[in-house]
Amino acid sequence: MAVRFYQVGSFAVGNRLANRSDRTVQSDAERANSLTSGHRACQGCGEALGARYALDAAMRATGGQMVAVNATGCLEVFSTPYPETSWQLAWFHSLFGNAPAVATGVAAALRVKGRGDTRVIGQAGDGGTVDIGFGCLSGMFERNDDVLFICYDNEAYMNTGVQRSGATPPAARTATTEAVGANPGNPFGQGKNMPELAMAHGIPYVATATVADLHDLEDKVTRAMEFRGARYIHILVTCPLGWGSAPSDTVRVARLATQTGLFPVFEAEHGEVVRSSPIRRPAPVEDYLRLQTRYAHLFDGQGNPARPDVIAHLQAMADRNIAKYGLIEEEVSSS
Repeated sequence: MAVRFYQVGSFAVGNRLANRSDRTVQSDAERANSLTSGHRACQGCGEALGARYALDAAMRATGGQMVAVNATGCLEVFSTPYPETSWQLAWFHSLFGNAPAVATGVAAALRVKGRGDTRVIGQAGDGGTVDIGFGCLSGMFERNDDVLFICYDNEAYMNTGVQRSGATPPAARTATTEAVGANPGNPFGQGKNMPELAMAHGIPYVATATVADLHDLEDKVTRAMEFRGARYIHILVTCPLGWGSAPSDTVRVARLATQTGLFPVFEAEHGEVVRSSPIRRPAPVEDYLRLQTRYAHLFDGQGNPARPDVIAHLQAMADRNIAKYGLIEEEVSSS
């Protein structure tokens, strides 16, 4: 049997070329490059990856008929240092907390002008989504405005010095949840589960994704553009600076977030979960925590658990997610 060798980047899967329908948007030389080179993101920035992946997929789904509204935050700061910009689409910058309202206004204006074919995306980090912009976003959901809102969740206010946000996970160290005292890091039981809050509004479509699964992320953005009304996608984006992970581990860390069950990946329609992404290679939460210095206080100098009680609590959270969303299929025993 002849063995064929393909150059890296030639759409090879195993020993065959992938069908065009199976290739990602990013593999297409004609992709929109919505967020192009020249921006000033940190090395290994997951948010830069997430934004490019999501908006390029949306541009393909809409035939380029799209407008993006961006809240203040890392994504806006590193992509538009005046007078430069890395955006190659119609792009608006709003305040930190009102991107959902501005996106609603843009969608309404397009509708009045008879431009219903032009779609609108609002986007922000977790601070501008879960905290500062939550009221405007809830109003957008309640009115079922025809906007897809995307949260790029790096789990803290990274642009202003790594302060805790409503999406910061328990036990994580930030500048405002220091690793000191009997319960170091962010307290358990605080914050918000934004995907579930979006589902509680009963909007047409809600999904979660990570930068570790490009096919899944692109498919969900494409699926979201098939709906009319309010839609929400929550994308976990690794932040090497704030998380203390190696820039080369950006995808690895995001993948472990899903493989441990700490970040469940699913889709919901009209408030009900309709699909979830199964965990292919289950991993203990320790594998995820060890790669990030924001959890260094949970281990000793040799990498052994120094706070097994906290790690066990985090493992229990992951196990609850696995059970709730059916992330691991139970093996059927033969009898």
